[in-house]
Amino acid sequence: MSAVYPFAAIVGQPLLKQALLLCAVDPGIGGVLIRGDKGTAKSTAARGLTQVLPGIARVPGCAFNCAPGQPAAACEVCQAGQGGALDGEVPFVTLPLGATEDRVLGALDLQKALQGAQRAFQPGLLAAAHRGILYIDEVNLLADHLVDVLLDVAAMGVNAVQREGLSMSHPARFTLVGTMNLEEGDLRPQLLDRFGLMVEVAAPRDKAVRADVVRRRIAYEADPAAFAAHWQEQQDALRAQVAQAQRLLPQVALDDAMLELISHLCCEFEVASLRADIVMHKTARAIAALQERSRVTPDDVKAAAQLALPHRRRRKPFEQAGMDQDKLDELVEQARAPDQPDRQRDDGESGRPETDDARDEAEQGEDQGEGGERTFAVAAAGAARKISVEAMPASPAPAQAAAGRRSAVQDAKRGSALRAVPDANPDRLAVGATLRSAAVRGALAEDAPQGGAIRVTPADLHRQVRSGKSANLIVFVVDASGSMAAQRRMEAVKGAVLALLTDAYQRRDQLAVIAFRGESAELLLEPTRSVDLAEQGLRELPTGGRTPLPHALQLALRLLEKSAQQEAPPLLVILSDGRANVGLPGDESDPWRQTLAAAELLAARGTPALVLDTETGYIRLGRAAQLAQALGAPCLTLEQLTGDALALTVRAQLGAR
Repeated sequence: MSAVYPFAAIVGQPLLKQALLLCAVDPGIGGVLIRGDKGTAKSTAARGLTQVLPGIARVPGCAFNCAPGQPAAACEVCQAGQGGALDGEVPFVTLPLGATEDRVLGALDLQKALQGAQRAFQPGLLAAAHRGILYIDEVNLLADHLVDVLLDVAAMGVNAVQREGLSMSHPARFTLVGTMNLEEGDLRPQLLDRFGLMVEVAAPRDKAVRADVVRRRIAYEADPAAFAAHWQEQQDALRAQVAQAQRLLPQVALDDAMLELISHLCCEFEVASLRADIVMHKTARAIAALQERSRVTPDDVKAAAQLALPHRRRRKPFEQAGMDQDKLDELVEQARAPDQPDRQRDDGESGRPETDDARDEAEQGEDQGEGGERTFAVAAAGAARKISVEAMPASPAPAQAAAGRRSAVQDAKRGSALRAVPDANPDRLAVGATLRSAAVRGALAEDAPQGGAIRVTPADLHRQVRSGKSANLIVFVVDASGSMAAQRRMEAVKGAVLALLTDAYQRRDQLAVIAFRGESAELLLEPTRSVDLAEQGLRELPTGGRTPLPHALQLALRLLEKSAQQEAPPLLVILSDGRANVGLPGDESDPWRQTLAAAELLAARGTPALVLDTETGYIRLGRAAQLAQALGAPCLTLEQLTGDALALTVRAQLGAR
């Protein structure tokens, strides 16, 4: 009995379960991105999906999951015809956040190479995920070099390996399932678009539903086998439903009127990616197949739009994903023929009408446990039509922003391989260069081993030098004292910084915010990639009180020392008029002298910085400029705080490294 929590036992979350089942019906949809708060069954649902999927046939011992009769060129087992195919579970492969490119793509089989065999390929995770599910928990934290790999393979359905003297390829068609929490940062737009569907999940607010969740979880942990046995009938029903939908899918028709509706919705909601049209086409047909119908209706298209369009509508870093539900309803109603019923059916179809009870059941999250396969299909579809998302006003497409470049890092831990250098104790072994060196030395040696085996000595070892790009840590030190509140200067500063956050979003930089007012400074935002959280913190930042600038610089110094393990140095951005009037606790000396002393400490550790002078008026003390001089940093005045000037200055500071 499987120890995986049963898919059918998940309480509520009908949209999440529907999206996963749709990808099971048609893997060509392109996978699901599950986005939401912690503890909302994101990972549980993804792992449980494999238990309700019809099995696949594969040859025992095949590391590439080759389809019967379609062996991969590199698969020795299938090419040799060793044994017949057996039915088994759909592969479920987890891609760890810390995985290396070799582990993901595959690499040279070092063991066989050292034994003197010909170059052999050791398959990676992409080969194991072929014809199955590739699952990434916290996908928004995935390293950039792995994101690039996934983009290439997901687009082509083929993993091409060109490394360590190897040149080969193998099929790698998989359903991508990722989970993420927005508090930890968003996804790069390229990877976000690669997910066919996206579902927002949230914890239930109804106490009865929450109690049911806890009740089932406790029962599962007490006896997983007995709990799985209790839900086995519902699991079998879902598996049969998916299998029937897969068989019906090729017969499902989507006529030109529905195709025009799909394109019309994409245009009206200003979706740039043509992948949206294709995904909606596939999703609408899968919805009809899951409900045992052979014709796509406008309601199917609307349900598909609610799953396929929201994450593709995000046009600006701080614009929330979502759709205008009223606008969607109006557009779909306009597409209906005057005499068309609410649910269009063929005479020969075996579909079932949706009832009000089914809609209510889906919204209450009670579609599992008692209703069986038929109730689940209807309830999930009803919930899709009832989804409520945050409305987002349509706006003209913005001009293309110039994305900044991250800091280039030589000999990075990750990134593209540049070269191999001799190293008797390498931390990253360059396998190809090491073997080539051993082979050349062995061929010239008089005591070369017999049988073609290669003997590697410390003198042959080479270290791999990589070139990567590292996200920068930008630390904002924001003056929120009373002098900043005067003459609405704070609003002007916030506007300029928000423009800088847009540039940071494109760079995928990390951000931290320190604010100081009253008697002390405070770390408002720990280093994060979520520019939405930084934007929210700056917008809600209160002002007033005195100016404890020395404490703010001291706090920034501690934060930078804590983050000293980063491959690229951070950037300190100070927004203040420099009029320090509160010293450090227990220090009676002049606050301004304390400020200059803290600035000199930051300069001594080589911290790149930028000072934004917010002082205005006819009489100016020029303290911010003096602070910039002590830091060895450039200084911009309030009049220069336009978004473009600020972003260009920051890019210049980062590029100077």
